[in-house]
Amino acid sequence: MSDHIGAPGRGISRREFLTATGGTGALSLAGCSEPIDSALGNQPTKQVDDELPPTSPPEIVNVDEQGGSVTLSSVTSRHPIHPLESMGGPVELPRVWAFQADDREPSVPGPILRTTEGEDMEVTLDNTDASHPHTVHFHGVQKSWENDGVPTTTGIQVDPGERYTYTIPANVPGTHLYHCHYQTHRHIDMGMYGILRVDPKGYEPADKEYFLTLKDWDSRLSRTMNGEDLDYSPRNRTPDVFTMNGKSLPRTIHPEEGSPIIVDSGDTVRLHLANSGYMSHPMHLHNHRYRLVAKDGGRVPEAAQYEQDITNIAPAERHTIEFEADADPGIYLMHCHKVNHAMNGNFYPGGMVNAIVYRDAMDSDVFAQLMEYAGYDG
Repeated sequence: MSDHIGAPGRGISRREFLTATGGTGALSLAGCSEPIDSALGNQPTKQVDDELPPTSPPEIVNVDEQGGSVTLSSVTSRHPIHPLESMGGPVELPRVWAFQADDREPSVPGPILRTTEGEDMEVTLDNTDASHPHTVHFHGVQKSWENDGVPTTTGIQVDPGERYTYTIPANVPGTHLYHCHYQTHRHIDMGMYGILRVDPKGYEPADKEYFLTLKDWDSRLSRTMNGEDLDYSPRNRTPDVFTMNGKSLPRTIHPEEGSPIIVDSGDTVRLHLANSGYMSHPMHLHNHRYRLVAKDGGRVPEAAQYEQDITNIAPAERHTIEFEADADPGIYLMHCHKVNHAMNGNFYPGGMVNAIVYRDAMDSDVFAQLMEYAGYDG
């Protein structure tokens, strides 16, 4: 487990979080009610396979520090999105295909692969224990034909029992995506996606920096792959689960399983937002104005930047936004403004919702209650 909450570049450390969250309280969260139905709509008829390993939160893998190489393995897992009976839970996908970096835990999203402009990465896809062919396709960077990761046009796929090494040059700085490109319409929806981050030469991190991946899911695919007899086709896909870094509110604000945006007053905060789903998501920050400073690996010229509070992120887009932590210290939502995406089933709030949390508000009764909903007892 990384010592940082979620997957930040320079966030609050876990030790600092534990020190700051000693308060208790019993206030109710305004607008919440008791769960009224399953977050997945129809109750599953097949139980989650407890023998499958659970996914973990995505970790940052500094590929430069590993000599420029990383191995990604495909691991069949179960994906606990919000496993508690609170705020519309439990929500869990019984079977996913997770990427595992080297000897770390499998995760959905996959690990954040971080490197520096001008370096080359060797990414080995280890498919020896998988039951389906897979590939890895990287957005943004320019690479040779055979390293594009698309079996239809390269003739290269990694079958069960095989390994294959891609050479990926870090020649386009910015925040990019990677994903399996074998039967893409199913394999992304089974969890095979992640972020590639190429830091430009001389990169200066913000005071606080976080990576957040958006994803919409039709839970019927996971349940069908787990043996349920359901009517599912990618053509009639109906998303019923909405996540940030693989979790739904309230699990998004869990300090170890989620990715709360912890700030101190006066911080410059940089968020790298990536959409690995199939729907657009207009992301809104409460009580903060931010600037879109980069998009899809391209820097937005300063003259074109302006303050805003919502940015619509289309499938496969990446938006990097920056803001100052200059609000009254408190707890402020960050969420998709398609409000039905901010739900767990018919329960509101839930889904694609996170929070900006000022450290000064972390000893409040309201925050303690949120931690109770999220299942954090540290």
